Amino acid sequence: MEERKWIEMMEWLFTKILAKYNYWISVILMLIGFYAIIAKDNLIKKIIGLNIFQTAIFLFFISLGAIKGGTAPIFSEEIVSKGYVYVNPLPHVLILTAIVVAVATAAVALSLIIRINEEYGTIEESEIFEKLKESEK
Repeated sequence: MEERKWIEMMEWLFTKILAKYNYWISVILMLIGFYAIIAKDNLIKKIIGLNIFQTAIFLFFISLGAIKGGTAPIFSEEIVSKGYVYVNPLPHVLILTAIVVAVATAAVALSLIIRINEEYGTIEESEIFEKLKESEK
């Protein structure tokens, strides 16, 4: 009796939890990126953390748009008559746009970091704050 419950529990674990590994990877990447944004003092590392976080969001939305057994959303009479299931193209299109925005954001952030380094001589956040406090006095 106990063995049967254990087997049922393991089946549930594999079918409900581990089968959705892409969502788990997305959450893990999100946490890694968020940790890098919050905990790191170096501005370049913060940008890398932001990019990791954005990648997790991309993976999550692409995973939401996937349909098992779905075909490409190309219209033809043969596909319609056979009743194929289509994959929703909207999440993929939105993510392509988001990737472009992410690259542009990273480029602007890196250019600002270069300017900050020229002005303060460092890219460490705590040192920049110290220099700002000294300049206020």
